[in-house]
Amino acid sequence: MDKTTLRNTVRQALATMKDEDYHRQSLAVLNKVLQEPYIIEANTIGMTISNKPEVDTILIIEELWKLGKKVAVPKCHPKTREMSFYAIESFAQLETVYMHLREPIPAKSEFVDANEMDIIVVPGVVFDPYGYRIGYGGGYYDRYVLNYNKGKLMSLLFDEQIIDCVPTEAHDCPVDIIVTPTKRIDCVAQRGANENG
Repeated sequence: MDKTTLRNTVRQALATMKDEDYHRQSLAVLNKVLQEPYIIEANTIGMTISNKPEVDTILIIEELWKLGKKVAVPKCHPKTREMSFYAIESFAQLETVYMHLREPIPAKSEFVDANEMDIIVVPGVVFDPYGYRIGYGGGYYDRYVLNYNKGKLMSLLFDEQIIDCVPTEAHDCPVDIIVTPTKRIDCVAQRGANENG
């Protein structure tokens, strides 16, 4: 299947998830994230503000604040298809922009450079165990992480979002770690095993 078909198929599957399942599974991801060594060691974490049916990152951000972590969230620039990250300490620093996305208000937030972040949580729709992903079609993250070399790339998702193999292109940047309600996948190890196999 091509990327568009895969994206639509998974989105349709997620759309059927009941609210109680969504909340229960999001909490399971939250609990795994709080035990993740890379999160525990991180000082500054980049993370999107989720929209259902993405894993609920609002809960995660609140818990990270309680742990004294700096959380930076992205602002998209549609004309250039680029992003900037800004640290927020309150959801009052957000505004709702196109497609109901919640983004930081730059005048009320602190700009954070890519390599100030110890870990960036990368959203997406479809993933494989090697860390390759199908996003929402804008290419924002693939462009952004080209200049990111400090830390790890992580994705938080539901098990329904994982398939055996995502079609890849030369510019695709895979993530290092995937966390779902039921598992933690070390994508770097999976890629190594695949290359050696």
